[in-house]
Amino acid sequence: MAPANLTEKLFKPSFKYPETSTLVHRVHHHNTHPPMHSALEGDTVNCWYRTINRLMWLWRGVDPLEVEEVLSRIAVSKAEHSDPLLLDTVIGYRNGNWIYEWSNQAMVWQQKAVEEQDANLASEYWLNAANLYSIAGYPHLKGDTLAEQAEVLANKAFEKSSEHSPYQLKELEFKIPGGAPITGFLHLPNEGKAPFPTVMVCGGLDTLQSDHQRLFRSYLAPMGIAMLTIDMPSIGFSSKWKLTQDTSFLHQQVLMQLSDVPWVDASRVSLLGYRFGANVAVRLAYLEPRRVRAVATLGALVHTLLSDPKCQEQVPDMYMDVLASRIGMSTSSDSALKTELNRYSLKTQGLLGRRTPTPMLAAYWESDIFSPKTEARLIADSSADGKLLAIKSEPLYQHFDSALQEICGWLEKHMR
Repeated sequence: MAPANLTEKLFKPSFKYPETSTLVHRVHHHNTHPPMHSALEGDTVNCWYRTINRLMWLWRGVDPLEVEEVLSRIAVSKAEHSDPLLLDTVIGYRNGNWIYEWSNQAMVWQQKAVEEQDANLASEYWLNAANLYSIAGYPHLKGDTLAEQAEVLANKAFEKSSEHSPYQLKELEFKIPGGAPITGFLHLPNEGKAPFPTVMVCGGLDTLQSDHQRLFRSYLAPMGIAMLTIDMPSIGFSSKWKLTQDTSFLHQQVLMQLSDVPWVDASRVSLLGYRFGANVAVRLAYLEPRRVRAVATLGALVHTLLSDPKCQEQVPDMYMDVLASRIGMSTSSDSALKTELNRYSLKTQGLLGRRTPTPMLAAYWESDIFSPKTEARLIADSSADGKLLAIKSEPLYQHFDSALQEICGWLEKHMR
């Protein structure tokens, strides 16, 4: 037997994993922000680096008690932190580390799923695991090795969930000129028969494809609509691609290939974009009016946050880090980042404000610091057939649900 200390030496991980909040080198002002509450981003609390996104996690199917349990395990950790003022900055993959604790919770469900005989329950349990692994990797910053491992596990659990699910899932590969192909997931409804009208989802910059499962099951599938998801540039299956000012490049390449996908009715494709994904969706309303039937957006980031320094000062550090990470400016100064972000504004690019024949619906929350009502109005007014949809903040969950019902109904009507 090797002496104990030699064994320890041999199996001691020699690679020190970077702690998530240290990956983007910007000036962080975590004690100067007023606490923020946002429907799509959750809450900022001064002692957390990440925004705590209870509404979206609950909506995806994570048990709220489980969320509190994991957060409290992180909060009580006495391990070394990269920032002693922030609870979720424990260094290394161990108790109290954000990625460790959420992954551990995911493993509990994974184990249950493996042992479960009932296919529907197994599917649910795998999905729970996928949701928790996704939270473990959140906000999915570039170069976060542990988070990337959690994302791989999220995708595996998501695929396992679909094997036991009553719905069919097709994994599609799309060739992209000038670089690596990307993988998208097509969810097929049980109602109706192929080819299906299809909604392509353009997600936020901190979400994975598996995070949209609920949108399909509860809203689109019952209407007989298929859902196609593609990762945003620089995340998940699109991680080899950087986000550029041509934000819709990957999604546009996919749109052009949909006529080759037998399950999709390429003459009836609409887009649903939220947060930064709305930037992609609105851009395509201008660039591909013949291929896109309608575009719906939710809390869009098309101009204000990208161009207004006052707005940028108000949003959480984590979100600005996500933007910096996606566009490959993790080591740039704040002023360089802000100059660059302005080029991502669709108004600066000369698109928004011009009329597009594509119908566009813009949904917004009254007090959303990321995306004011003027942002939604700009989108609706730029469409020959625009619609503005205000979402009330209280009760949050209920109004979010009814807004999604209305948005999906609106998309369905435009795809008839």
